[in-house]
Amino acid sequence: MDPIPGVYVKGRSESILKQRDISPQAAPVLTPCAQCPLRRVGAFSANTPEEIAFIQDFKTGEIVLPAGSLLSREGVSIGEFHTLLQGWAFRFRTLSSGSRQILNFLLPGDFIGLQDKLGAHASHGVELLTDARLCRFPASRLWDLYTNYPSLGYDVTWIAAHEELIVDENLVSVGQRTAAQRIAMLLIHLYKRADSVGLKHPDGRVPFPVTQQHMADALGLSLVHTNKTLRKLQASGHFEIAGGMLALKRPEAMSRLADYFALPLHGRPLI
Repeated sequence: MDPIPGVYVKGRSESILKQRDISPQAAPVLTPCAQCPLRRVGAFSANTPEEIAFIQDFKTGEIVLPAGSLLSREGVSIGEFHTLLQGWAFRFRTLSSGSRQILNFLLPGDFIGLQDKLGAHASHGVELLTDARLCRFPASRLWDLYTNYPSLGYDVTWIAAHEELIVDENLVSVGQRTAAQRIAMLLIHLYKRADSVGLKHPDGRVPFPVTQQHMADALGLSLVHTNKTLRKLQASGHFEIAGGMLALKRPEAMSRLADYFALPLHGRPLI
């Protein structure tokens, strides 16, 4: 199902439309939860028919947005959760100086918005790296999920714990890894995540919409240092980034360089 830029699907919120500068248009076909393409890639744990029926009822619609859109803004609570069905995004924080820290990258299957539920206002923003399609869920019904389907409540807890692991690994990178180790860690992790959700091409490459500026903002490096380190690693034959695609040429050497801690990428819950 191809993304359709600028379309807001079903059950729209006028305040969110205004925030995103998006006009409602004719809705494309919605994706039935029982036929979700992500359930076929093998990265996610299975749900019972009853659980899938509840998720379908929990879901209020879909959004299709173009690259560069803000799904949410810092300091603004939109009262929704989203599952990224297609595309890439990232969570970020900005300081008063204008400096940006990317907290983590989001790929298909990721559940977005749990942090917002902890306070009245979002502590971070979410920006789309690519054209994307997302499923919408009202935050007000989260308790229904825990009450009626404790197994799905456990899944939400697992998702939160898994995201904490990712942030922990990012903290280790920024605090202890060298620039080369940080970049190697990020490339390996994003490659494996893309592979796990069925994005790897037959030639072994995966889509890679992350720019050098994104890497610098995620890894606590200057853009100049990021550029120099990338060039050095690529020249040594560790990987290749070309045409928006990433190929790992020496994955074992990259893993040793990064001191890579393999996060669980299979058997994950899907809401």
